[in-house]
Parts: sequence; C-alpha cells; structure tokens
Amino acid sequence: MTQPARDLEAARSARDLYGIELRRQRQITGLSLDRLSDIVNYSKTHLHGVETGERLPLPPISEKLDVAFGTGALFQGLWGAVKREHSPRRFDHCLELEARAVRIQAFGASILPGLLQTKAYMRELFVEADPGRSPQEIDSMVGTRLGRQEVLHRTCPPDFWWILGEAALRQAVGGPVVMREQLASLLPLVYTRHTTIQVAPFTAGAGALMNGTLILLTLPDNSTTVYHEGPWNGEIYDDQETVRRGLREYDRMKACALPPQESAALIKAAMETYEPCESPQS
Repeated sequence: MTQPARDLEAARSARDLYGIELRRQRQITGLSLDRLSDIVNYSKTHLHGVETGERLPLPPISEKLDVAFGTGALFQGLWGAVKREHSPRRFDHCLELEARAVRIQAFGASILPGLLQTKAYMRELFVEADPGRSPQEIDSMVGTRLGRQEVLHRTCPPDFWWILGEAALRQAVGGPVVMREQLASLLPLVYTRHTTIQVAPFTAGAGALMNGTLILLTLPDNSTTVYHEGPWNGEIYDDQETVRRGLREYDRMKACALPPQESAALIKAAMETYEPCESPQS
C-alpha cells in the first residue's frame, strides 16, 4: 500500500517544489499514479517517491513528464534546480551520463560504489563524513543516492560491471548488522544477464586504482567518460588519452580480480565475520 505523502514545502527545497508540481499536474489531468506509470514507463513506487520528495527525478523522467502533461520544459527546468541543489557540481555531469549509459563499470577500493549501497550503509557513510549534518539533510542525501539505483531496475538496464577491493568487504561500515545486510545484497548481482561483480583480493597486491573510486560510463554512441574520485575531490574526463588509460587500468584490475564464482565465495566468507555473537546458555 502506498504510504501517505509527507508534507512538502516549495520554499524549503527544489526537490519539494518538484514533488508539489508533479502532484498538482496529476490532479489537474486526473491521472492516478498507476495510469501515469503506464504512460511514462516508470514504476508507481518510483513516481510516488519523486512526488513525495524521497527519490531523485533522474533523466529521462522529466522529459517524459513534460510530454505526458504537456508542460513544455517545466519539469526539465525543475530537474536542473534539483540537481544543482543536491549534487556536488563535479558529479552533476557524471549523474547525467549515468542515466544515459548503456554500460557502467566501476571500481571501489575500500568503499562500495553508490549503485550497490544499501540504505543503512550509505546513511552511515553520510553521517561519518559530516557528523554535524541534520537528520533532514542526511535523509535528503540518502534519498538522492537511492534514486540513482532506479537505473538497476529499468526494463532494459545498462550492462554493469563492478570490481570491489577486498577492503570494501572487510571495512565494517555501520557495524555487523549493516555489513551483513550490505554483503547479502551483493550476492544476487554477482553474475546475471546484466550484472557482474568481481572482488580484487588482498593477495592481488597493489594496483593503479587502489587509491580511490573509478567509474567508466559508456554511452549509446560508444563514447566513454571517466570519473575518478579520491578522498577529497573528483574529476571527470572524456579526452581520449585519459579514457584509454582508465579502460586499460580497469582491464588490468579485472585480470587480477577473482572470477564471479570465487568472488561470491569471498563475499560469503566476509559475511561470516559479521555473524552476531550468541549469548552463552545459562
């Protein structure tokens, strides 16, 4: 059952304004969430999340809403405001490309990539990154990152390939309960039609990518863009030399990583280290 919408305030954020306008246009046109879902080919759950400010309206949903409601470029303009408000500028272009990509490859040395993170895991990261953030700010950031994961559930999703450093499995973000849930969520994605996960074990030694996060985004025209992020900054590149270097280093990391079946076994082994302790019987 759809939960009641939270109270939105247009003056509070662009995200709230987007949700308010979406609900208003639905009411004007007399469309239910079910009917709008059929028209724009997005799930009812996702539309409800956008309308209540809980999910990010990633492209191409804004274009589809403008067509459905006949609102010109209204929602596309609102998306621009939402994006500037909630995403670091260096990552804006990466988000746009991620929404359009046909192939997404990522490496995380010690932190799992955002598209793989559970809600509890990402919340812990945001809290620890800046303990002074308010609960409302944390909720907004979590909602933004969760919204990105809609790309995983498309009718025709991109091809995904993730390589995880073993440290990402061993770093106890949020404690045993959070990590066990997080690692369990990886297992169904290890080897499917559209997803591959490999783990680069500690025994693989050093590598050029071991100092941060790398994302490779390939678009329908077969062009690839590189996003590299370190502890304090991130940069996006589309020049041929940097792209070739990024692809080469990623391929090298693939060669050093465990195949999917062995990666799944290592993930399961890491999960066992997060087993809750049993109280001694009296």
